Amino acid sequence: MVILYGIKNCDTIKKARKYLELHNIEYKFHDFRDDGVNDIQLRAWIAELGWEKLLNKRSMTWRNLPDETKNNMDELLALAVMEDQPTIIKRPVLETSKQVLVGFSEKIYQDLLLD
Repeated sequence: MVILYGIKNCDTIKKARKYLELHNIEYKFHDFRDDGVNDIQLRAWIAELGWEKLLNKRSMTWRNLPDETKNNMDELLALAVMEDQPTIIKRPVLETSKQVLVGFSEKIYQDLLLD
């Protein structure tokens, strides 16, 4: 089962959902705002991808963090911030039986899902 994580109103999420639907790929959508984030799953993503790849430093959530938090960011602090404010997680996160991807690229989705 393919699971797409993000927030409903994100433009990149809309592109990813449109791609999946266009290619008849069955998926479940998990909204960080409505459904939160599972800390065990988040730790697994960090182990696989690294916290730097998951943390969206271009987000409004990042910009609203205190400077002290931003300046002292490390894996443990990033984990705590992502658990508390999951909208800071880069979107979308696509989880398949093969791997976890962050961000949207038609080419990468095609290579992973259609081959």
